[in-house]
Order: sequence, then structure tokens, then C-alpha cells
Amino acid sequence: MPSHQTLVALSRDRISEKFIFKLKDLALGFGATLHTQGDQISNGIYHSARWECNHHLDTPQREALRNTAANFNSDLCFLKTDLDPKAIRVLAMDMDSTLINIECIDEIADFTGKKSAVAEITEATMRGEIKDFKESLRRRVALLEGVHADALEAVYRERLRPNPGAIELLAGAHQRGLYTLLVSGGFTFFTEKLREQLGFKQTQANTLEIIDGKLTGKVLGDIVDGAAKAAHLDLACQALGVDKSNAITMGDGANDLIMMNGSGISVAYQAKPVVKEKADAAFDRVGLDAALLLIT
Repeated sequence: MPSHQTLVALSRDRISEKFIFKLKDLALGFGATLHTQGDQISNGIYHSARWECNHHLDTPQREALRNTAANFNSDLCFLKTDLDPKAIRVLAMDMDSTLINIECIDEIADFTGKKSAVAEITEATMRGEIKDFKESLRRRVALLEGVHADALEAVYRERLRPNPGAIELLAGAHQRGLYTLLVSGGFTFFTEKLREQLGFKQTQANTLEIIDGKLTGKVLGDIVDGAAKAAHLDLACQALGVDKSNAITMGDGANDLIMMNGSGISVAYQAKPVVKEKADAAFDRVGLDAALLLIT
């Protein structure tokens, strides 16, 4: 029978025979057979093993297999069998809580004593409970009115850090000649600094209005929401003469799903359940740079 998916396990430890047995045994219970594809490989940081599956796995079955992998400190990915890693030409990723360790708007709000109020809206939006991202952002930015612009620099300098593997991911992507795109519902102040630091070819984000050195509580121009993220990715692909299937996309919140849907490989990083469920790969135990093993 033809295979329907390629399963890829990623781990910081060597993938054990016991794990492989458990995985194959569970798959058999779903009527699926996993055929080992090549030898286990390692890049010195992560270990990876692959199997071809002859059965279409539904969401509950995928989650059961991922839970088994988690018991062995591994992340499990479900890739398209016709995926050609060499055909990946674009890396597009979200910023807040994906590329970096914080939600910038929450940390800016901390300077007004309103972090909990803003964070509550942020969390509900990322979980998909607030459907209108534009309205969500306007509500949160309004709470920043009066914050001194210096707070942005303080957040960047004191609180913002690239997530594990971010620097290595960008270096590896550029070494492979990928076009790197940072698309964020956050703010240009931070995306521009990260472009300079990490070498992104393109960044898209929202611009905070600042008058007399203080935030006005408003956003200038069109808001970058989920649809805009996807549109920026489509335009980048078109400029390169490829389409979305030639992109690897990474995000953590519901507003990343439009961008991630239909891409060659979608990666949910430390993501909300709604994103993990729909993504090809869910990284909870490995760093961002483990994605390089998926396109090797």
C-alpha cells in the first residue's frame, strides 16, 4: 500500500528501540503500519528517525502517537510523503512566543501596571477564543496610552531573548539560501531590531503611534493579522517564483494558522492546543533549530 504520511521523531537523546516498538505497536492498533525509513540521524544536537505510514491518521490518532513520543522526551512530526526538503525555499515565522521568549505587548503593559489585563486578552486571542485579532490588538494597545517610548528599548534590552535554537535556525536557513520572513502581529520596533540581529530578509509588523515621546494607544496603518501574515508569505513566494508549498512556517497562536495552512511544513512551537492539532510538527522538547532536520 502507498504511504500516506512520513512520521519524524525528534529528540535531544538517541531514539530508543523501546520507543520505536511502542510507537509501531500503537500505530498497529489504528490499523497502520510504520516502516522504518533509513537510519537514525543526528546533527550533534538532535536525533531524528523516520517512518513511512500506510494509513491516514486522524487527529486523535496523531495526538495519541505524539503523547507516546512525549513519554520518551521526543517530539513527533507528520510530514507529507511527497515533500522534497530541497524544494523548501522560504522560512516564515511569527515573533512573539515563537522566535522570542515573550509577548512584547504584555511586557510593555507592565510599565503601566496593566500587564495582567493585557495578557488576559493576549492569551484568549492566541487560544482562538477572541476571533477578531484586529479588535483584540486595538483593545490591548489602547491600554498602553501614556507609556514612555523608552519602555520599548527597556523591554528589548532587559526582557526579550531569542528562544532556544533561534539563532542557529536562522544561520542554518541562510546557509541553505532560504528567504527568511518574520511576520508578526507585534511591533516594528522589535522586528527591526531582530532583523538587524538575526539577518531576516524581510519583516512585517505593526507600528505604534508615538507622539512627544509617548505611546498614544493607537496603531498606525493597516494591522498585521492572520490574513495579512498569510498574504505577506504568498507575496514573498511569488517574488521567488514558488508557492506556499515551498515554505516552512512556524507559529504558536491561532492567528498563525492561516499562514501555516497549506505550507510545505508547518511547525507549532510551544504552541496553543488548537495550533498543535493542525500543525505538521509540534516542538515542545526540541529547539527551533530542530526544524533544520526536517529540511535536510
